[in-house]
Amino acid sequence: MSEVSSEVFSKTVSDRICKHMNDDHASAILVYAKVYGQATEATGAEMLAIDATGMDLNAQVNGEPVSLRIPFDHVLKDAEDAHHTLVDMAKQARSKG
Repeated sequence: MSEVSSEVFSKTVSDRICKHMNDDHASAILVYAKVYGQATEATGAEMLAIDATGMDLNAQVNGEPVSLRIPFDHVLKDAEDAHHTLVDMAKQARSKG
């Protein structure tokens, strides 16, 4: 199963998802950093990579870069699962704030 996950989230797929998120959903990435990464003072965040088990973010906290690993609540099956999971995480995080 892990072989499938690693192939599904190749560097190409990760880069495509990250580019889309950074270009079109920067506010959601900041919410992920603040809520799931406990970087409540973050003023900006960028998605660096995504795989079947989580995402790597670089957040700006007090003017300093902070690396964050945000785990998912399940192992993602594919890019569509990633899309639904990221949307759900953003909705849940925003409802808490």
